[in-house]
Amino acid sequence: RRIEALTGEAARAWLVAREEALKAAASVIRATPEDVPARITALMDERKRLEKELAEAKKALALGGGGSGAAAANADEDVAGVKFSGQVLEGLDPKELRPLLDAAKQQLGSGVAAVIAVNDGKASIAAAVTDDLTARFSAVDLVRAGVAALGGKGGGGRPDMAQGGGPDGDKAADALAAVKAVLAAVPAD
Repeated sequence: RRIEALTGEAARAWLVAREEALKAAASVIRATPEDVPARITALMDERKRLEKELAEAKKALALGGGGSGAAAANADEDVAGVKFSGQVLEGLDPKELRPLLDAAKQQLGSGVAAVIAVNDGKASIAAAVTDDLTARFSAVDLVRAGVAALGGKGGGGRPDMAQGGGPDGDKAADALAAVKAVLAAVPAD
């Protein structure tokens, strides 16, 4: 271990520099130097609250609660006789994919849903298959096709819900097309 110490003029200069840094920080957050810790705590709490509100707003928008734009993006289509809902969402936390898919499965009744979240150029994909269709389709196969289109490898989960990701977020539309291609390739019962 090494212990460093300052004495004399160097110690005084160090303390003055610390005091100036504290005053500068206080000025930035509009507080007195004595109130800096409390103000930082309040700002951090406010930031957490706002991030939570933003995540909830993005989720509501993705579920179609944001007006005609989201509803049009969430329009179900028929792929090889199966209802399919596919979405690409910018800035959605990948942790929100599964709850979105649960809601999409309920909305579909019977069908397949895929959601891709693009963040910082990377993409996360998740797919869900309603219970009545798991004998025909595996969410794992759908996700693996999407992951390959995103430049990733693997992806996994259960036959009814799976998740994966890849580094090429700009290929999200290709990933949805790959999922649809897998759906179309499976023969009808």
